[in-house]
Amino acid sequence: MVTEQRPIAVFDLDGTLSDARHRLHFLTGRPKNWNAFFRAAPKDPPLAAGVELALRWAKECDLGYVTGRPERCRRDTERWLAAHGLPAGDLWMRGNRDYRPAREAKRELLLELAAARTVAVVVDDDAQVCAAYREAGFPVVEADWMPVSDVADATLRTAQEDEGRT
Repeated sequence: MVTEQRPIAVFDLDGTLSDARHRLHFLTGRPKNWNAFFRAAPKDPPLAAGVELALRWAKECDLGYVTGRPERCRRDTERWLAAHGLPAGDLWMRGNRDYRPAREAKRELLLELAAARTVAVVVDDDAQVCAAYREAGFPVVEADWMPVSDVADATLRTAQEDEGRT
């Protein structure tokens, strides 16, 4: 007897489930200190609205995570998810040397996932990523619960879209 898999709800990390603002200062100087930026990720506080939404979706769906973080951050990321009470789920990360814009890298990761699973919803804070997901036909919730200053917003957008790093 074959059992049908539950659909999957897919969540982003930085700016959706985790608050990365405390480490943005590593990206404001020249050269940018990407290693320190990612080393500080385990100290990210959770974003209550994102965690609550993920837990609500987990009642109906499996959870999965698509992030622009590089593969080398996997262990820290899995530990962070567990430490903040988020259900275990598949974690799709960009390759360590993949510097494409987040809207391209994350869309590709989600399309790979969707080839094997039904995606019920995808939740992300990056407007360009959300637009790419919508264009690909996915139902999207745009995470708008992490308040950021104009400087922080510009730093995040540059990291995600121009430098393809998160």
